[in-house]
Amino acid sequence: MEIDILIETPAWQACDIEDVTARAADGICAELGLDPARFAVSVLACDDSRIATLNSDFRGKPTPTNVLSWPAEEIDLPLGQMPQLPTPAADGPPHELGDIAVAYETCAREAEEQGKDFDDHLTHLMVHSILHLLGFDHINDPDATVMESLETRILARLGVADPY
Repeated sequence: MEIDILIETPAWQACDIEDVTARAADGICAELGLDPARFAVSVLACDDSRIATLNSDFRGKPTPTNVLSWPAEEIDLPLGQMPQLPTPAADGPPHELGDIAVAYETCAREAEEQGKDFDDHLTHLMVHSILHLLGFDHINDPDATVMESLETRILARLGVADPY
């Protein structure tokens, strides 16, 4: 998957966000039978202050959160089912899935509070976010069941324990 990462916060230099995101994307593509060369995502690696502003601007919640996702296109999700996955042309440019913002302090705090390895927690958040870009959601119980079971399978494929 083509991954464009903008590291806005120096704390992100302590981990290999590029590798973690690429592994997450590869795990998703393998699980869903997608060609990773046909897709692209953009990631903003920021801090709590920046993500709080984004969260306020886009969700009306002026607090930090771990990660935000903006799909490039509106995807209709049938209740409790898989969304229609994109099928980009083999000879065109990679299909832009959308944008992700991830906050270092919140991710680090959550990993510590939950007794998780930072990279494992970040891998989960990247899998979760990219699935949102593909049209998955967890706004209701049937959709959450589909999304969380898929996340668990992808993370197991990557050697990461079930986060749920």
